[in-house]
Amino acid sequence: MNPSLGRLLTEQQNPRTIGIDGMTAEQILRAIHEEDRTVPAAVERCIPEIARAVEAITESFRRGGRLLYAGAGTSGRLGILDAAECPPTYGSDPEQVIGLIAGGTRAIQQAVEGAEDNPQLGRQDICDYQVSDRDVVVGIAASGRTPYVLGAMQEARERGAIVVGISNNPDSEMGRIAAIMIEAVTGPEAILGSTRMKAGTAQKLILNMLTTASMIRSGKVYRNLMVDMQPTNEKLAIRARRLIQLATEAEDEIVEQAYAAAKGHVKTAIVMILLQMDAEPAAELLQSSSGIVRQALDGHGR
Repeated sequence: MNPSLGRLLTEQQNPRTIGIDGMTAEQILRAIHEEDRTVPAAVERCIPEIARAVEAITESFRRGGRLLYAGAGTSGRLGILDAAECPPTYGSDPEQVIGLIAGGTRAIQQAVEGAEDNPQLGRQDICDYQVSDRDVVVGIAASGRTPYVLGAMQEARERGAIVVGISNNPDSEMGRIAAIMIEAVTGPEAILGSTRMKAGTAQKLILNMLTTASMIRSGKVYRNLMVDMQPTNEKLAIRARRLIQLATEAEDEIVEQAYAAAKGHVKTAIVMILLQMDAEPAAELLQSSSGIVRQALDGHGR
C-alpha cells in the first residue's frame, strides 16, 4: 500500500456516498449530481490563476509560440480534446494547441501500462516537440504528482517555457515546478479515486477557459461570435453566413455577395460590409490590425 496516496483529497472516501451501492438508479444519479454541483465553485476560486495563465498563453501566441498540454489517462485525453477543438472553432493552426498523453495516441482509447509512471517519457515528448521559451506547457494531473506530467513540466521549465500546472489537490508536487499553479480542489469523488468525475469536470472547465479566453484575446472572436471558424462543410458554411449576418445585420443578398467575394473568410466579409469596402482592402486592413475585427473597425471610427 502506498501511504502517500491516502493523503490526497481526491483519494479520500466520500462520506456522502458510502451507501451508493444500495441506492436506486435515481438516487445514485442525484448523489452524483450533488457532488458535481460543487465543481464550479472550486473552479471559481482559481480564476485569478487561470487569468494569469491566459495572459501568458496569449502573449505566447503573439510571439508565434504554442500551447502544449501534458497529461495521463483522463487528464491527457481532456487536453487532446481541447486541442482538437481549436482549429474548427477558431481557425487556429493545428500546431498552435497540442495535446500530449502518456503512452502516445494508443493511450487515447486504452491504458498503456506504466507510461504515466515514467518521467523520462514526459521529458522526451517535450524534446520531440522542440519546446522553447516561446511556448506555454500546461501539465494536467488530478493528483498533482503523476511522474509523466512532472517530467514534461520539468523539461519544459529547463527549456525556458512558461509552465502551468492544473491539479485537484492542494500543495502538490506540480506546484514546485509550475510558474502558475491552478489547484481546483474538488475533494473526494462519489466513487473513491474515480477522478474522471469531479476532478475531470473541473479540468474540462479550466481547459475551456484557457483556450476560449486566449482565442478571444487573440482576436478570434468579434462580439461573442467565433469569426475565425473555417467553413469546411455545408453546415459550417451556413453558420459562417449567419455569423456575418449577426455581426453586420445586413440583408441576405449583401451577406452572400460579401461571403463569396471574401472566399468564405468571415472576418473579411464583416469588415467589407461594415466599412463598405471591397475584399482586398478589407483583408489588408485586417492584416494591419493583427486580424482583430474590432481593432480594424475602431481604426475607421466604427
